[in-house]
Amino acid sequence: MRLVVGVSGGSGMPYALSALQALRALNVETHLVVSSGAKRVMTAEGAGPQLPDLVAQAAYVHEDRDLAASVASGSFRTDGMLLIPCSAGTLAKVAHGFADTLLTRAAHVTLKERRPLVLVVREDPLPRPMLVNLLAAHDAGATVMTASPGFYHAPQDVDELLHFVTARVLDQFRLDVPGFRRWREDDPGPAR
Repeated sequence: MRLVVGVSGGSGMPYALSALQALRALNVETHLVVSSGAKRVMTAEGAGPQLPDLVAQAAYVHEDRDLAASVASGSFRTDGMLLIPCSAGTLAKVAHGFADTLLTRAAHVTLKERRPLVLVVREDPLPRPMLVNLLAAHDAGATVMTASPGFYHAPQDVDELLHFVTARVLDQFRLDVPGFRRWREDDPGPAR
């Protein structure tokens, strides 16, 4: 399996690192594209994952300004794209087909080729323009998710919260993340 993993300037780099680590453990070939905004956020947030941490988990790394990279073309086969975190600005570009960087071009290609595109937003509250863009991205064919962990699995620490979101996101690509406890999987209810 081959996935493009885009990281844009929304806060939430631990989600990106968690997803890349899980994909690597699952032997998924990843093509990482990190926006300039994401690089600025990493520096500003300081204590969280940094660019070398993300790069170390990826099979291939492409510069966001390289519009001639393999992932910019629909003829380069992938199984989809994950954008985690997806900033409000990147969401707007994806929702309206504005492909001015490799990250947004790869998302555009993913949609035009009818491949799964998962956008993981991590921003609250959601103003009306962002809600409109979320709907537009959905209507264009993307799956929109929020970085909202569940609590039914009784998480003990932040890593378990990250693991929950990562597992739910990778479910969209039919990938099973080891150790993920699904709701009532062991007790689905009365049999008929």
